[in-house]
Amino acid sequence: MPMMKAAVFVEPGRIVLEDKPIPDVGPQDALMRVTTTTICGTDIHILKGEYPVERGLTIGHEPVGVIEKLGSGVRGYREGQRVIAGAITPSGWSNACLCGTGSQDGAGSAHGWKAMGGWKFGNTIDGCQAEYVLVPDAMANLAPVPDGLSDEQVLMCPDIMSTGFSGAESAGVRVGDTVAVFAQGPIGLCASAGAKLSGAAMVIGVDRLAGRLAIARKMGADHVIDASKLDPVEEIMRLTEGRGVDVAIEALGTQQTFEACLRVLRPGGTLSSLGVYSTDLTIPLGPFAAGLGDHRIVTTLCPGGKERMRRLMAVIAAKRVDLEAMVTHRFKLDDIEAAYELFGHQRDGVLKVAITP
Repeated sequence: MPMMKAAVFVEPGRIVLEDKPIPDVGPQDALMRVTTTTICGTDIHILKGEYPVERGLTIGHEPVGVIEKLGSGVRGYREGQRVIAGAITPSGWSNACLCGTGSQDGAGSAHGWKAMGGWKFGNTIDGCQAEYVLVPDAMANLAPVPDGLSDEQVLMCPDIMSTGFSGAESAGVRVGDTVAVFAQGPIGLCASAGAKLSGAAMVIGVDRLAGRLAIARKMGADHVIDASKLDPVEEIMRLTEGRGVDVAIEALGTQQTFEACLRVLRPGGTLSSLGVYSTDLTIPLGPFAAGLGDHRIVTTLCPGGKERMRRLMAVIAAKRVDLEAMVTHRFKLDDIEAAYELFGHQRDGVLKVAITP
């Protein structure tokens, strides 16, 4: 049986490189030879045991690669073609997909509701921190990489870019809006870029790390606030002359940043939540105006599918945004455990790591 190397969840605190069989290809599947992938903050939640997955599962959900083998029913692709697949792999035919929420494909079950059902790679099926990954429903999820774009140029598309941009899209950012983005990690940086591309007149980036704030300016932030030196709520209200922001995007997943987003909203403003929360949230009475402030709170799971990936790569090909600066470190798959150690402890100014089998 042909084998491959894969990063496997063993137990909380341990993701290790092991040998696993190369997957068999079903009629609607495609086998992708992974050429570049990366580690996500969600993978760190898995590593810490904060998000439960089955032991022995291959982790990772951001694949760039080449089609190694196509299922007998897959049409419109060829073996050897460079492709990406989104972190979310909707089937295209489920109730969730047909209702327009493909990211929740498969979320409902006889055993109750499980959010993030469309997120399969490294969650409910083997993921892509491996030499090969099986892509389900290939015709709905494989997106050819345009000629001239490198792996690292499109590496953010499967998750980080799609998620960050959706923070602005779900909030309905309009031309002339003022937008605050709390936390300028990879998703927050993409949210800042997405808000600017959506027509925001003022984008305000908030973080505690000077290096991330510098990159935020490159991604479209007009103002940056160092939360280690200034109260971001007070500073945002000063910048907006007491009006507040039209949209506040929460990109960290903490009570503090969620509450700060609520406090800087104008009446009728929108809080767009992208963070992954590991504890219950509390909504403060005053900023929420006792429920009478005409506020909206929206949540978004990374949109997936081949059309979403095509659109994101088109933005990159048109040079509307350049996300290569977010790849700060590079590792071979053989060194995946060292990559997790670096990324998990956020050392050495890391934003994203590129993993190459």
